Amino acid sequence: CDGAVSGVDTAIGVLPEASDLNTDGLDINDADLAELLKVDNAEWKAELGSINEHLDSLGERLPDEMRSQLAALEGRLG
Repeated sequence: CDGAVSGVDTAIGVLPEASDLNTDGLDINDADLAELLKVDNAEWKAELGSINEHLDSLGERLPDEMRSQLAALEGRLG
């Protein structure tokens, strides 16, 4: 967005601020929207094993960059 809107830096990337999203026509309150945008590092860490298993199932068809990105995510999660 080239700085046009603010964002929140998270382990999975930069997410938009709830206030920057156009929710016109949606029946959603601020609390529910905040919950949808929440990134819980502990939950992501708990999923890493399943993500690795899935990627393993792809075998040699998996691009190396996918493993690199997952390793980077693991690093950001601590």
